[in-house]
Amino acid sequence: MKRDNTVKSVIKALNIFKLLVEEGKPISLSSISKKADINISTVYRLLNTLVKLGYVRQNEKELYCLGLHSYEIADLINQNFNIWGLVRPYLKEIVDKCNETSSFAVLEANKIVYIDQIESKNMVKVSTSLKTQNPAYCTGSGKILLAYLNNKMLERYIEDTDFIKYTDSTIIDPLSLQKELNKIKKQGYATELEEKEKGVHSVAAPIFGMNNKPFGAISISGPSSRITHKYLTEKLIPLIISNAKQISAELQTV
Repeated sequence: MKRDNTVKSVIKALNIFKLLVEEGKPISLSSISKKADINISTVYRLLNTLVKLGYVRQNEKELYCLGLHSYEIADLINQNFNIWGLVRPYLKEIVDKCNETSSFAVLEANKIVYIDQIESKNMVKVSTSLKTQNPAYCTGSGKILLAYLNNKMLERYIEDTDFIKYTDSTIIDPLSLQKELNKIKKQGYATELEEKEKGVHSVAAPIFGMNNKPFGAISISGPSSRITHKYLTEKLIPLIISNAKQISAELQTV
């Protein structure tokens, strides 16, 4: 059963921060309160916190605008976009070698989100909508990223997830999932054999960032009629692992 783990003050602070980003110019306390529809005393306290952390600053006219730390974060975000650009040539190389759809995904809010994808040129192929949320426990990219969560984070994930049995192969038992994730982490890749959708097979491998923690995952997906056990084992698993390692190595120098 899902729990409401949201913190209302954090939501309000982020809404204020978003408002400052959208304004693009210094703005008064009263204007922020009115536009954000938040009590002025609450806005004042939240702004003081953001100022102290360096995300917001107050100019000589006592108007509020983005602080230095916000621009530092923006620079890091731009670097992440560059990382996505770094991944794309590898996705293309994978598709060129196996002619199956290759994707890059990240784990966000307990869901897997596909950031980029290059589709197979075959008439019958697998494709996924970008920037949409998908369950992590029954997708290759999702399982490989779940496998690297620490015990506390994985326990929280299991508590917060409503497990749906999409097919006969979907793992919905928490103990069985944990056993599967332990195996995945040891072998360094995850397969998904008709767990989310009948007739679809996939394999995924993790991409490690500079802190040696998974930044995301790349995957190969296609019809089960083409991605047989033999083809998966002999061709696709070595291919996805090799490319994931190359991307990880490049990220160490970004």
